[in-house]
Amino acid sequence: MRNRNTLRQYGGVVIKLKTKHHLLRILLIVLGITGVLAYLFYLFMDYGVNGFFRDWFAETFIMTQEVYDDSRQATVFYDQVDWYALKSFLLFFLIVAVIFVVFLVLISMYVYGRIKEAKTISSLNDMIQNYRKHDLEMGIAFPKNCREIGAQMLQMKTDMQRQEQILKEESQRKSDLITYLAHDLKTPLTSVMGYLSLLDEAPDMPEAQKEKYIHIALTKAERLENLIAQFFEITQFNLHHMVLEKEHLDLAYMLMQMAEEFYPILSAHGNTVDLQVDETLAVYGDGDKLARVFNNILKNAVAYSYESSVIVIRGYFEQGMAVISFENHGKTIPKQKLDLIFEKFFRLDEARRSNTGGAGLGLAIAREIVELHKGSISAKSQEEKTTFQVRLPVETP
Repeated sequence: MRNRNTLRQYGGVVIKLKTKHHLLRILLIVLGITGVLAYLFYLFMDYGVNGFFRDWFAETFIMTQEVYDDSRQATVFYDQVDWYALKSFLLFFLIVAVIFVVFLVLISMYVYGRIKEAKTISSLNDMIQNYRKHDLEMGIAFPKNCREIGAQMLQMKTDMQRQEQILKEESQRKSDLITYLAHDLKTPLTSVMGYLSLLDEAPDMPEAQKEKYIHIALTKAERLENLIAQFFEITQFNLHHMVLEKEHLDLAYMLMQMAEEFYPILSAHGNTVDLQVDETLAVYGDGDKLARVFNNILKNAVAYSYESSVIVIRGYFEQGMAVISFENHGKTIPKQKLDLIFEKFFRLDEARRSNTGGAGLGLAIAREIVELHKGSISAKSQEEKTTFQVRLPVETP
């Protein structure tokens, strides 16, 4: 579509449509036309209307004075111009003429500008379409006076290709993950059905063996439940309509409460939490969503930490920001994986049957929530220490 917003849609480039040369030429043309019209009007009024102009001038600006001439012994009549009335009229006429000329100039400039703008937009649109359809080089598609637009189009094209590649990789990871999950569902389901069949076919089975089979079936059922939950997480994943409900939050209390709630998970893995949080740490944010952020990070820290190691949670103020960090001891994350750790559907453990591998959405959701709070989240890993850091602005309602 060709409209006035086309320039803004392609990089916000402002094209100057009027130059000094064009303005001077228009002004001279308007002044010339005005002068000709004024002269033609004079001729029309003076000759075409049978001396009307001269009669009007005489009646308006000529004063007749009666003077007695002693030498002639008679009364003499003199005609004299009323210069005050004439100057007032000329001043008024000049003001009106100037206003008229300025008005004509502005109208002419506006019309010329619209025509030139339409031509420029049309030409620019054709160049852009030609550049997109035929995949031309920038120097060929855009002339020298439009190189700035060409450079921005090249940047846009590069960004679009990069984004397309990211979406393609994300889609592939999602497809692979669903394939792995679908394959993994068969194993625990088969085991559950197998052990339940044995229990059903042998009601007189020894009690010890029956308890063993029941325990195995329960473990497999729990694994099956976890896999199904991952499927639901993938299908329900949507961050586009996330809305924050902010309130004053006591982060120190929230982190302490979360550490207590994680006690069973930590104990099962032999981990402990060292909480080093400023008691006054607080922000203005969405409590439920920030709790989800910290929950996802801590869950990740437990899953990838060494057994019987300590997970350190720190919270403090720094340069007007509330900083919360989670440090765990575990295998160092390679840099190539660390760069992708916040991408959707990315899992550190690529093994199909890994109990630590979730849907690959936890950290992606955490990043989205933190960024909605105008904060940032980052991760670093070296010398078998991995640290996730969340920075949140300390805002007031």
